[in-house]
Amino acid sequence: MNWKHPSFINCVAPFVFLTGLLGGCNSSPAPEPETNETRPVVAGAPLVYIVDPVKSDLRFYWKDRAGERFANFSNLREAVSARGDSLVFAVNGGMFNKAHQPQGLYVETGKTLAPLDTVSEGYGNFYLQPNGIFGLLTDGTPLISATDSLAKMPGFRYATQSGPMLVIDGHLHPAFNEGSDNLNVRNGVGLLPDGRLLFAMSTEKVNFYDFATFFRQRGCEQALYLDGYISKTWLPERDWRQSKGNLGVIIAVTSPK
Repeated sequence: MNWKHPSFINCVAPFVFLTGLLGGCNSSPAPEPETNETRPVVAGAPLVYIVDPVKSDLRFYWKDRAGERFANFSNLREAVSARGDSLVFAVNGGMFNKAHQPQGLYVETGKTLAPLDTVSEGYGNFYLQPNGIFGLLTDGTPLISATDSLAKMPGFRYATQSGPMLVIDGHLHPAFNEGSDNLNVRNGVGLLPDGRLLFAMSTEKVNFYDFATFFRQRGCEQALYLDGYISKTWLPERDWRQSKGNLGVIIAVTSPK
């Protein structure tokens, strides 16, 4: 589906920011701060979740205390329930290698569990340069940056490396082509102007150009692709529960029951 087609705009009319920009009206009033919807997802529209990482319990998960991968949202839900929390939102948070280890940098609760990948040429989306890092600093501040833009690695509480970057300093990744037939279900994360994070997963196959354009038109100066065809999301408030899967890193928001 072309995410810029009028039929797509109509089905996501509640997203005022997106429709205003697509209409090309530069004189329209500044949009109100975006909020999460609670109604079911409209067919074909992207699944969107917005979170303030400073105010919410946003964490990255890979393995449980026994050293076993959570692998899917059902297992993670059981684990957070056992500690007295509810799983509010979850999405797969990056790629993994054949050993199901995170590909590239992975930091969890301040510990580096997988090293930074500085290879500049390689096969697959991860190596479509520039790739990038999404993380939370020790004070909870979010960071999304092209890997090669970081002069030195900051202190992360959580971090995952993935690629390619979708939006870099307000510009689409230079390798993306409008009208590309490289279509897939995709998920990613962008940084909104007010410091909140916008997570999105396409509910139909989409190319990189249109997926990245979606983030830029929502105001994201930086956005990172997280994964493709295995992408899953858990978002009960939108009546979306993809509990099964074979995932690596999971990014999740929980709240006390």
